[in-house]
Amino acid sequence: MTWANYWRELRALSMLTGPILISQFSQAAYGLIDTIMAGQVSALDLAAVAVGAGIWLPLFLLTTGTLLATTPLVAEARGAGDHHRIPHITHQALWLALLVGVIGLFVVRNATPVLAWLDVPLELRSATALYLEGVSWGMPAVGLFFVLRCYCEAQDRPVPVMVISLAGLVLNVFANALFIYGSDDTFLAFLNIPAMGGPGCGWATSVIMWTLSAIMLAYVLLAPSFNPVRLMRKWAPPHSAQIKATAALGFPIGLAIFFEVSSFSIVALLISPLGATTVAGHQVAMSITSMIFMIPLSLAIALTIRIGQGYGAHDINAINHSRRVGLSATTLVASCTALMLLLFREPIAAVYSKDLDVQHLAVQLMLFAVVYQVADALQVGAAGCLRGLQDTRSPMLLTLIAYWLVAIPFGYIAGSTELLGKAWGAPGYWAGLVLGLTVASILLNWKLGRQVKTLRQRWHLRK
Repeated sequence: MTWANYWRELRALSMLTGPILISQFSQAAYGLIDTIMAGQVSALDLAAVAVGAGIWLPLFLLTTGTLLATTPLVAEARGAGDHHRIPHITHQALWLALLVGVIGLFVVRNATPVLAWLDVPLELRSATALYLEGVSWGMPAVGLFFVLRCYCEAQDRPVPVMVISLAGLVLNVFANALFIYGSDDTFLAFLNIPAMGGPGCGWATSVIMWTLSAIMLAYVLLAPSFNPVRLMRKWAPPHSAQIKATAALGFPIGLAIFFEVSSFSIVALLISPLGATTVAGHQVAMSITSMIFMIPLSLAIALTIRIGQGYGAHDINAINHSRRVGLSATTLVASCTALMLLLFREPIAAVYSKDLDVQHLAVQLMLFAVVYQVADALQVGAAGCLRGLQDTRSPMLLTLIAYWLVAIPFGYIAGSTELLGKAWGAPGYWAGLVLGLTVASILLNWKLGRQVKTLRQRWHLRK
């Protein structure tokens, strides 16, 4: 591998990663905007948004994770030169998105019994139910938007997605204000939108998702660059075999994301008996590292696209080249973020909280994040490569093992029991996360090496 080839591939990955990263940050910022604007109304309104998001967000991640199968399928068809397959794949993914979106709509609308099961106070229960009712109407739009996003990104067109996502941030502020405070004193008074307070954020989310889906659809139907693979030129009825194939490939992706996200969420619940200061310190450290994680995650999506194209072309050398360049790049980036956390963890923690005890714990926990930066980047990068090779079951199973059979049990033993001596508290749970991410990195990269070797042998025999 010459330096010229290395830089060429790195440039191709960077051209994909940059816009995808901005789109990912934009997606995360929607929740931040909701939190800030609801918090300006009252603590009850903020709590309603927080509890409601905790219920619908896992379903959102499961939905988008399942539909992420569109990316490797479209990338494979593009790499193989089968451009006529791309509209067919996307049409069927849109049918699947509509199906899971409608299911999501009914699940979210009927999630109120969970509030009673969690013993949520009645006043908060009512506000949360209003939030969930509003956000439920956007579930079909979430799926449609995400499929069209995958369609664009898998064909090396991530910039329009980025622009539309950024526009959505601005629109979200105005939509939130409209539903939080009502339309009576605005030029949209004819809409008769009542003031809903914080729960109005759920209704605003639905409006924004449908708006962004419409904009994205208009773009892919009108942009000249998509002429060879134009969607909706003719009626495409549901094709059960293709829908099942997409779901079979995508559902393990959704589960793998759920296993990883839920493992981090469960830590917050397990440390809650340790007191408000401990929970707050944990949340500060987790908030910072979650934002940093967007960088290797975006690079992993770019790797899925590049390796998916190599997979479609049956070019094992291109696959290996993308893998080496991508994983070395993510290691370098992770090393830089680890150094940044190590040097600046104290001022970063001070931005999040003025409480000195919270700051002290957050600074301590960020040291664990420094340790796992490289392992975290390598595990998500390897998972992205495996998805590009259309192996989604391995990441699902291996992340289940790493997080739920290693990280959580070890964290609980170290943090809340005296089996390893005095209970470590929150640092024990973070030590479990370090161990789990390390195991995930080793297992996923081992599996990736096996898959590449198997493909090399299979394609060599066919020649």
